[in-house]
Amino acid sequence: MAALPQHIESIHPSLWRGSQLARAYGKTVDTGYAALSAELPGGGWPLGALVELLVQQPGVGEMRLLRPALSELSARPITLLQAPHIPNALALSYLGLPLNKLMRLRAPKTADALWCAERVLQAKSCGALVFWQQHIRAEALRRLHLAAQATETLLVLIRPLASAQDASPATLRLGVRPADGGLVVDVVKRRGPTRTEQLSVSLQPSPILLSPHGRVRRRPLTSIVYGGIPSEVVASD
Repeated sequence: MAALPQHIESIHPSLWRGSQLARAYGKTVDTGYAALSAELPGGGWPLGALVELLVQQPGVGEMRLLRPALSELSARPITLLQAPHIPNALALSYLGLPLNKLMRLRAPKTADALWCAERVLQAKSCGALVFWQQHIRAEALRRLHLAAQATETLLVLIRPLASAQDASPATLRLGVRPADGGLVVDVVKRRGPTRTEQLSVSLQPSPILLSPHGRVRRRPLTSIVYGGIPSEVVASD
């Protein structure tokens, strides 16, 4: 009987040893946090795949966690779909995300939001799609994952932390909870060994917390329509 090759990835790129992180067989983008990147196959967020961030509640710091990757990908538009809060242009600019590269999409129904997500991915024109969704069916997850595989887009689906117990085709799933100075990250799923230890990630403070003026008034800059669904890019005064 022939011995297994030293690198079983040579048989097929989807194979890896259970005791080792898989080698990335697609492109990745650095997370910007060395400790986190070291725990991910390929050393970063996978492009062309479904990534899930499972958050305790929206706004715990997911945008600051993604900020280094989004900044690197901002040569192409960055789409924010169903963002739970109106993005603050001054804060995003402070974090290095140019306003003219950001597009905010809103949809009245879950089905409409999923339609938007698939159209964005099929267009292959965005560097990243960040999609907040409370409830999503398993078949919809598979459709998103398949649509992402035909792109080089960073697709991040942000769901409730309770969704960690549900099955998902996502390549990478991370649980994210707030902590002093940043976030606590739990590796729920990755192509590699199970990690039981929590990972602490320090984040740059929010510009809103640093501002002596607190929250600022915001106004819409541009309104556009995709498939009859209004969307807007927002700015601050």
